[in-house]
Amino acid sequence: MRTTADAVAELTDDVHRLLNAHPGRVVLGLVGPPGAGKSTLAQRLVREFGPGAPEGVGYVPMDGFHLSNAQLDRLGRRHRKGAPDTFDVDGYLAVLQQISHSHRIRDVYVPGFDRTLDEPVAARHVVPADARVIVTEGNYLALPSPGWAAVRDLLDWVVYLDSPAPLRRRRLIERHIRGGRGAAEAARWVDTVDDPNAELIAAGRGRCDRVLEIGDTGVQSAGS
Repeated sequence: MRTTADAVAELTDDVHRLLNAHPGRVVLGLVGPPGAGKSTLAQRLVREFGPGAPEGVGYVPMDGFHLSNAQLDRLGRRHRKGAPDTFDVDGYLAVLQQISHSHRIRDVYVPGFDRTLDEPVAARHVVPADARVIVTEGNYLALPSPGWAAVRDLLDWVVYLDSPAPLRRRRLIERHIRGGRGAAEAARWVDTVDDPNAELIAAGRGRCDRVLEIGDTGVQSAGS
């Protein structure tokens, strides 16, 4: 079982190999069940290719494409926020397509997600025009279902992250409590929303280029 540092080193090597193979951008996708450590690893990779690195980097979190709470209420889906149909997959695809055609032409602004507000925030991140490394992460990057299946074709290298189920459960309960839920409600959300979503996500494991299992490194993630 790898640490986050091990995973960063391996994926940095993967990205450099892909960069050397062609002159354009490399879009790296991190996918896996809730609580696997995707955001922690993504943030480490962004720092690795950030200021001072010659490649330049952009960050595109899938969580930024959550439907707003107002839209989830309108659709009657807020009670299972985080399921595939609670995201704007068309918007996510459109941004990935923009990124594929904007290298050295223009910056692309992308939304993020504010866990304090529990809402997406427009233009929270930017993919600079000169960035060659794009890191995107989320639950459904490899999901083989209508709409989501097209995401995989826009990613150059996809890594499936997993962690032991008890560790993921602990992380998720702690996250939900930080978000304002009581302990019992947090556990119920994991059982009724996060765990069923994890089963869906596992269906895309075979569409990924690499599988990494990461243990508890003591690094706390505020993201997926």
